[in-house]
Amino acid sequence: MNEDTLVKLEFEQIRTMLGGFCATALGKSLAKTMSPATKSRLVRDWLGQVSEMLAIVDDAFYPPMGGVHDIRAEVRASAFPMPLEADSLAQVAETLEATARIRSWFTKVGDRAPSLSHLGDRVDDLSAIAAVINEAIDSRGEVRDYASPRLAGIRNTIESVHKQLKIAFDRLLRQGSVTRVLQYAGATFHGDRMVLPLKAEHRGRIRGIIHRTSDSGATIFVEPAESVELNNSLVSLHEEERKEITQILRNLTQRVQLNAQVILATIRTMGVIDLIAAKCRYAKERNCICPEIADDGILELYEARHPLLVELFAHEAEDDSPKRDVVPIDVRLGEDFDVLMVTGPNTGGKTVTLKTVGLMALMAQCGMPIPAGKGSRLPVYRNIFIDVGDEQSLQQSLSTFSSHLATLLRIIQEGDERSLVLIDELGAGTDPDEGAAIGQAIVTELLDLRAKAIVTTHLSALKAIAYTASRVDNAAVEFDTQTLKPTYRLTLGEPGNSNAMIIAKRLGMPARVIQKAKHFLDDRTRALNKAIAGTLESRREAEKARKIAREAAIDANREREQMEKESAELRQTQEAFDRWTKWVGDLKSGDDVYLKPLRRSGKVVRVQLQKQTALVSARGMDIEVALSDVEPPREEE
Repeated sequence: MNEDTLVKLEFEQIRTMLGGFCATALGKSLAKTMSPATKSRLVRDWLGQVSEMLAIVDDAFYPPMGGVHDIRAEVRASAFPMPLEADSLAQVAETLEATARIRSWFTKVGDRAPSLSHLGDRVDDLSAIAAVINEAIDSRGEVRDYASPRLAGIRNTIESVHKQLKIAFDRLLRQGSVTRVLQYAGATFHGDRMVLPLKAEHRGRIRGIIHRTSDSGATIFVEPAESVELNNSLVSLHEEERKEITQILRNLTQRVQLNAQVILATIRTMGVIDLIAAKCRYAKERNCICPEIADDGILELYEARHPLLVELFAHEAEDDSPKRDVVPIDVRLGEDFDVLMVTGPNTGGKTVTLKTVGLMALMAQCGMPIPAGKGSRLPVYRNIFIDVGDEQSLQQSLSTFSSHLATLLRIIQEGDERSLVLIDELGAGTDPDEGAAIGQAIVTELLDLRAKAIVTTHLSALKAIAYTASRVDNAAVEFDTQTLKPTYRLTLGEPGNSNAMIIAKRLGMPARVIQKAKHFLDDRTRALNKAIAGTLESRREAEKARKIAREAAIDANREREQMEKESAELRQTQEAFDRWTKWVGDLKSGDDVYLKPLRRSGKVVRVQLQKQTALVSARGMDIEVALSDVEPPREEE
């Protein structure tokens, strides 16, 4: 996919937005690098996984991603000579511990989500490695005393020496002759050695080793002679402790390294699972659907809303700003026409229409739900081209118009039947007649390429193409001539007007000036306006009929889905009853059962099928219950 297209459509913002719905750094990392696929099978798989999760998160929690960290760097570093630090290993353990919970979640999901379950098979239960690490390192990243017998012995000895040192220093600090010559009555440390803060003017009053002088020179730190041997022992013990800890960390790091490939594969899969869950959260919070992937090359979007505007307005609502709603649009391509000419006033939403369609295609090809209505479907495009905005290049001394031409040249050189082309203001930036001629030539080329294109323009000559060429149609962005504001609605089948005359009249332009302006319209423009007026009503009726037919199809599909759901539920109920009937028929004395009224287990004493009852021993007594109140024993019991 052309990187320039991703930039112009602001796809980076979509990535960032989706990352905000991820629960882990792994998912955020995948969202940040997400790219559209160009293979239909892959896109279907991605959307299928999202659809499956959307269907089950109503009655199941999202995959439990708590405690999952991005430990890929730590796992790769385990191959280096230096062992991993204790806090790094603690994060590794917390992440590997989560694999068991995620596996359990997939077990609960079961057959309801076959694609997701297949993904879950790639998550190995690595909690055993986590358990080994947790035995040696606590959740704060500290090595436990009992991480090894040798470490436990060393730390016990260190504690004993500390006690002896404390006794020795307490004895010194109880002597008035000592405390009088100290800066403060207390011991401190120089490295691993306990020392006393002696006033500089009393140098020599305490027998021992001077280790350092304070920056001001007022204090010297003296290790009393009585504590030298104990301090020597303590330093030696701390060195032994460091060596033993290093060995423990090395052993744990080696265990991680031996399982590095399995861990990395599992981590990658957990990132994918988090990304799928993020897509589901986005779909639920922003009222999105998973579009159908169309193999016939037909694009149909209903109630499509620009995703970045949806996000912007949602955040405004969180800040208690006045609520704004994105105006939805209906648009199609590839069925009865391949090129759609969109016309209307400036700031009327033409560019937003282009970007909405472009972003919908990119999002769908990334396996993302889109903010659109049911029945929306999209092809998988090999290329999406967009020419929008001022692309003036100072480095190449290209004018704005020349830059647009360079983009258009690339489109007609690289475009094909699997391309979506989005061109804003075709023919602008030069003489209107010449611009219209170039625009008509570009549209003809796009038709020859069998590319699907949406083109915005102000030029009347380009509106006329729909009346002279097959596979081209018009669309208009509406403008309210009373309020002089755009409505942002898109109407297929009719061209838009610049409304210059109407706006001028509403703003008080004298009628004689308006009349003169109309007189100066050329014959082609008047003929076009007359042709438009002649076909307008029939086109509106046709679009209205199409909309009614689509709504009827959606209603019928909804009813069919409801019937299928009810049928499946009935089938499951019947299967469950059949299993229960067989189980009851096989019941015998001594079998475990669950008593629904008492909510506890019991043992069968006797079954009386003719009376449809059973005598069950529970709570130290025999109780006669109806067979309908008896179930197979529950696992938790």
